[in-house]
Amino acid sequence: MKPEVVTVGLGYIGLPTSALIASHNTNVLGVDINQSVVDTINSGKIHIVEPDLDQIVSKAVSDGFFKASTKPNSADVFLIVVPTPFKGNHEPDISFVKAATKGVIPHLKEGDLYIIESTSPIGTTEKMEKLIYTSRPELKDKIYIAYCPERVLPGNVMHELVENDRVIGGVNEASTHIAISFYSKYVKGKLHATNARTAEMCKLVENSSRDSQIAFANELSLICDKADINVWELINLANKHPRVNILQPGCGVGGHCIAVDPYFIVSDYPAESKMIGTAREVNNYKSFWCAEKIQNEKLQFELKYGKKPKIALMGLAFKPNIDDLRESPAKYIVQKVLQNSNNAKYYIAEPNIESHNVYKLTNYKEAVKEADIIVFLVAHDEFKSLNVNSDKLILDFCGIKMNYKV
Repeated sequence: MKPEVVTVGLGYIGLPTSALIASHNTNVLGVDINQSVVDTINSGKIHIVEPDLDQIVSKAVSDGFFKASTKPNSADVFLIVVPTPFKGNHEPDISFVKAATKGVIPHLKEGDLYIIESTSPIGTTEKMEKLIYTSRPELKDKIYIAYCPERVLPGNVMHELVENDRVIGGVNEASTHIAISFYSKYVKGKLHATNARTAEMCKLVENSSRDSQIAFANELSLICDKADINVWELINLANKHPRVNILQPGCGVGGHCIAVDPYFIVSDYPAESKMIGTAREVNNYKSFWCAEKIQNEKLQFELKYGKKPKIALMGLAFKPNIDDLRESPAKYIVQKVLQNSNNAKYYIAEPNIESHNVYKLTNYKEAVKEADIIVFLVAHDEFKSLNVNSDKLILDFCGIKMNYKV
């Protein structure tokens, strides 16, 4: 197979993107540094949980339009879809984007299209443009370079890759035009043209806005806990106002977007991004608060009953009904609680993964049956229909209490 498109990165976005393109009878070579991931895909299977993705990948592989490899090859279009984490000091790390770009540079030729989809700090596309032209000066102004972030929700990725609008920004008008022409083959949503810097900022702003809205809800939950007010009832009533739409609080904010992207702005513009930075602090603190709440309830149980409680910690994923644990506040809370376990008995339940390399997992029904204290960290569908005995103490940090059958 001679690839028309090379996608570098076969994770939660790169693999669905590759599969979508290949499903349109376009030859796609997906590149990943993990040999196990490559082997899994080439066998027609997938290594992540995402509805409908397994069928699309299987068909694309069997039809010969999709293949995985650890090394890129020549093509007409190159998509960079690799992680962009932050360093310990919350500074953005674009080393994966840089490494992926260096990997495709030898394969670039005149007329090719290079696109970054990875969430990136402002100016990253221009830095990669400079890197490419420094290594291949003969290609200057002879290839097309653009930035186009994804806007998808885990659990509904295959639908949203097609239906959602996209913002596409080139380093020049020609690059923007060529990139829009490429995406128009696969995307039904509107394609909005801009420049690379604005497109980069747009992605960061979208997730920072969400983070700030969640921070407001989480801050309300802290206040309501002290004021002895049911925060879920309060928000439901407040949202009856025609111009109010408060989100639901949780145990923090996770994932590789909302929990990370605001730092890309704060790092570059610390003096100006006061509210964005504070929202991050509030959402991080909520996870710490939840861990402390669990510890306090554990101590109260010991004082009341003269024994250590058995505690069920329900959920590890960063949001309901997925297997993605990246930047998960639930995982942080579990880690924090277990550090001060004092030999207490814990049951950790995460129905969307079979095993974990650190935590021993328990079936969620068994965990609820055995535990004295049940801590709901993630609102997985499986948890909403559980039968919970009235003698159990419930700590509900994700708002599914109304769904319990008591």
